[in-house]
Amino acid sequence: MSIQAYILIQTEVGKASSVANVIKTIPGVSLAEGVTGPYDVIMRAESPSMEDFGRAILSKVQAVPGITRTLTCPVTN
Repeated sequence: MSIQAYILIQTEVGKASSVANVIKTIPGVSLAEGVTGPYDVIMRAESPSMEDFGRAILSKVQAVPGITRTLTCPVTN
């Protein structure tokens, strides 16, 4: 069973587009788009396990320049 999650991302002012473009290149990411509201970018990703999700996806997302905060929302179905 794979793990799927949405990650809501806040960025520095003017960085949403560049952050989304970098995130799209991370393996396992199926969606990364700029949005309006309290978050600047929303992404969706999938991984074989929660451990792999943290190591292979979250750690890379959090290292992207311009990100100030993330909120991970695992899919529950």
